[in-house]
Amino acid sequence: MKALTYHGPGRRTWGEVPDPAVRDPEDAIVRVDAVTICGTDLHILKGDVPEVTEGRVLGHEAVGTVVTVGPGVRTVAPGDRVLVSCISACGRCGYCRQGAYGQCTGGGGWILGHLVDGTQAEYVRTPFADTSLHHLPGGVTDEQALLLADILPTSFEVGVRNGRVGPGDTVVIVGAGPIGLAAVTTARLYSPGRIVAVDLAPSRLEAAKRAGADEVLDAATSDDAAIRALSRDGLGADVAIEAVGVPETFELCTRVVRPGGRIANVGVHGRPATLHLEDLWIKNVTITTGLVDTSTTPLLLEMLAAGRLDTAGLVTHRFGLDEMQDAYDVFADAGGNGALKVALFRT
Repeated sequence: MKALTYHGPGRRTWGEVPDPAVRDPEDAIVRVDAVTICGTDLHILKGDVPEVTEGRVLGHEAVGTVVTVGPGVRTVAPGDRVLVSCISACGRCGYCRQGAYGQCTGGGGWILGHLVDGTQAEYVRTPFADTSLHHLPGGVTDEQALLLADILPTSFEVGVRNGRVGPGDTVVIVGAGPIGLAAVTTARLYSPGRIVAVDLAPSRLEAAKRAGADEVLDAATSDDAAIRALSRDGLGADVAIEAVGVPETFELCTRVVRPGGRIANVGVHGRPATLHLEDLWIKNVTITTGLVDTSTTPLLLEMLAAGRLDTAGLVTHRFGLDEMQDAYDVFADAGGNGALKVALFRT
């Protein structure tokens, strides 16, 4: 089969690799019908994730069709249409029993495209199939479902829920890429008083407006005071969500949050960020970090099927699966071409 493989910082190849096979009784082999590229994949290609080894098939988000299952799989079968979650869950360890699947100590967690071969391929082996694949409702398209493999649950769990967004809150979302836009979408479920999106790219600020942001600010021309001024009393955000993953955006969140407010870091950081405790120690600020657990994926799928979750507009560019290299080039130059999420489909 063909797959996208990693060969050190800045080096990737689309070419032939061995077909995946069932290795463990709980494995399933899934034919990839739709796949996407994540900002985390770009971090890997920059060398920010040293655990990813030479020749690894990248990718951790897909929609597909089950073709083979191991003898221990009970709830999915060949022919089933499924969502391949970015998180694999053994279902038995202490963390999994608490629903904290991202921290699985039984061989799961974020492993696809990281510690085992991932989804940017024609086929993928999915460990722990019973607890890591999700049946898709009939009315949900591949493209819609693809957005629930990672960015919607990540933004919802690590951003909105960790930040404890509530009715009337001022929510400042720093970064209006796919994760930031998904945070706008899912924050709206809690009726905040105002959602403010901050970014450098005009195209992404426009996308934030379409997604439901009440205010958008250009990070290049707006200072901290301008952001705080949009809160209900000028004291700053009740919740600041960091959705980029660079020191400057995290530090901006710490400057615009109100006393007693919450900072929810979602971005993947490859460099250290300074934590100014000399300013924050007195402000009763809560800072959370996290890897998505995907415990809310079934809920989000139900909402999507019921028409209660709008993902329209998040996918801006579409490709055939064999156009993987072109898709990477477009996604990596998002600022130049207005790309948000790219989707690749089996043709």
